[in-house]
Amino acid sequence: MTPSRWAVAAALAALVVLGFYTLPGHTYLASDTQIYIPILERFWDPSLYTADSVATRPHVTYSIYDEAALLLRRVTGADSFEGVLVAQQLATRFCGLLGVYLLARAANLPPLLALLAPVLFGMGATVAGPAVLTLEYEPVPRGNAICLVVLAVGFAAHRRLIAAAALLGVAWLYHPPTTWPFVLVLALLLLADARRERVGALRPLLLFSGFVALLFVLSRIQMGETEKQALFGRIDETLEKLQRLRGAYNWVSLWRDAYVRQHEFLALFIAAAVLRWRRYFTRELLWLSIGLPLVGILSLPLSYSLLEGLHWSLIPAFQPARASAFLFVFAVVLSAVGGVLAAREGRVWEAAAWFAIGFAVPAQTPVMDVLLPDLRSPLIAKRWCIVAAAAMLTAWGVHAYARGQRLGAGLMLAALLPYWLLPTWGEVVNYRVVDTADVREVSSWARQNTDKNAVFLFADDGKDPAASIFRARSLRAVYVDWKGGGQVNLLKDFALEWWERWSQVMESGYAHERVPDYAARGIDYLVLSKKSRMQDRAALFENSRFLVYRIR
Repeated sequence: MTPSRWAVAAALAALVVLGFYTLPGHTYLASDTQIYIPILERFWDPSLYTADSVATRPHVTYSIYDEAALLLRRVTGADSFEGVLVAQQLATRFCGLLGVYLLARAANLPPLLALLAPVLFGMGATVAGPAVLTLEYEPVPRGNAICLVVLAVGFAAHRRLIAAAALLGVAWLYHPPTTWPFVLVLALLLLADARRERVGALRPLLLFSGFVALLFVLSRIQMGETEKQALFGRIDETLEKLQRLRGAYNWVSLWRDAYVRQHEFLALFIAAAVLRWRRYFTRELLWLSIGLPLVGILSLPLSYSLLEGLHWSLIPAFQPARASAFLFVFAVVLSAVGGVLAAREGRVWEAAAWFAIGFAVPAQTPVMDVLLPDLRSPLIAKRWCIVAAAAMLTAWGVHAYARGQRLGAGLMLAALLPYWLLPTWGEVVNYRVVDTADVREVSSWARQNTDKNAVFLFADDGKDPAASIFRARSLRAVYVDWKGGGQVNLLKDFALEWWERWSQVMESGYAHERVPDYAARGIDYLVLSKKSRMQDRAALFENSRFLVYRIR
């Protein structure tokens, strides 16, 4: 049974929907969109957020993320940015799954069995250490770019290099830091082809260069830019302190040892898979399976040297260590490839071992802990059972299918079980719900009942994301918040201003006596939790969590 191209596309689309609602899932205003949405809203309506340092200092100069969102909102007439951003997220997730499918096909897997690779990849993976995902939960530039890069890699594995370069170019327009590993590997591949006297081998590089030039031109006419990113400076002691505080994931020396061992383990696994199955690979797939993981593992010492050695100001923004995500991508792909090939050759137990890596990666636990579990931990034991059962049933299914038994196709559906079992019985929680009804209520009240230039302070919420969500939903300025401080990696003047506000207002804690100081800083409304109720003032708004007072 060989599925048609339309059947494969339908299966991949179904996987996109399945992953969107189960594992890895999706979020909105749970993380980085808390920053992007106010920036986009201010581009849409420049009268908003006039006193908000996050919205008035956009960091989207080197991305078409904002231009694409604004264009799609105008064309569709959408009331908000959520729909157009999620539509891009779904489309690019499909691209990522298609790219993984093409990689599996380049390893000589038949169409139906090649679908097991996107099944494994579709559950996503958290790359602990550099704090990046192979499938982003939020509709952000990096999420769009990495999926487009994976599709470009898939095309390159089949020697469709012009298509690969075009997709890589679009990914570059969305998020250049995500694309550089494949730019490097593709360039080396094309240069090797040129030395073999292949006509037109460098045409894909010329095509990609056009996208690089286009982004440069767009960056020169970027609207709303108020502070340029320092690309070629040095990080001074003060800025280093702030970046270590708010962007510790960029500093390899601060990573836990388990995170580094995870990367080393996957690098060794990929090397073993390449040595074991290379005879089935196309020349291009072999090149990519070695090159991209190698760049991924070498990105760790590279990041350490450039950031912690040279203190280059570009590195916190460019975040080269996030290239290690390609270790996780190829570990999952080669897990599926090894499992299928071993099962077809009749070695079911070996096949299960290969599949186990692919199922262990999305289990939100270091792979070594799942494969060599401490069964005294009930949580690890449950996840180990899920990984082992899914791997064994999938291996038996592939083996039976290869022998012509109808039961095989049914057993292979066991590969889908972790989509439900890991987040339920396995208690894999990729993200917590932070956009709660209480936050929506106070945001709606502020949007309807306060002036658009009003400034709010969530004075006793500390690092809670409520203030950041409020900023995006209410279209009102927030004086300072923890999430907004993430831009210290990108903008030095913003970093110093954010730290001055945070240290003066939030670090010292909320106190009733400080209300006049808050007002003197230009804060119009104070948002407090119920435990901090002010006795000498009447709240303008109150719900089960928040109280809002006008102080100016």
